[in-house]
Amino acid sequence: MRAFAPERLVAARKMELRDVEHVARLELESFTAPWSADTFTHLLDRPGCELWVLDDPEAGVVGYAVLWCILDQGELANIAVAASHRGQGHGAYLLQRVMEVARDRGVERLYLEVRVSNTSAADLYRSFGFTEVGRRKNYYDRPVEDAVMMVVKP
Repeated sequence: MRAFAPERLVAARKMELRDVEHVARLELESFTAPWSADTFTHLLDRPGCELWVLDDPEAGVVGYAVLWCILDQGELANIAVAASHRGQGHGAYLLQRVMEVARDRGVERLYLEVRVSNTSAADLYRSFGFTEVGRRKNYYDRPVEDAVMMVVKP
């Protein structure tokens, strides 16, 4: 796998309780049906759940990812980068880190869903080897839209 280096210095690290409010704001900025801060707080200690943030030395938390790992299967449940930091390699850097974590945990297949209209995210996933394996009709709301299901061997 190729190594991605973002244009600005950021560090990928495990999410901590002090990050939750920042992550919840990013979630609100990024998704039409956002998870609450309480959801992230409860996930911090949940077995099989990996929560990661991108920490910018000047801006603070500028991205995050949520990975579920159950036996040899994984799901990238959420990944987002602040609008101010998109297009700078941060999403690729975070995705690369999450895939390393999945591999280290013994995940053999990593799944995700992405909005049909989110072609930039789908293109990023394809660049990491994800392939489409199906569609979920009307999976998203606000607006109602299909999800593309993708999988990769991390």
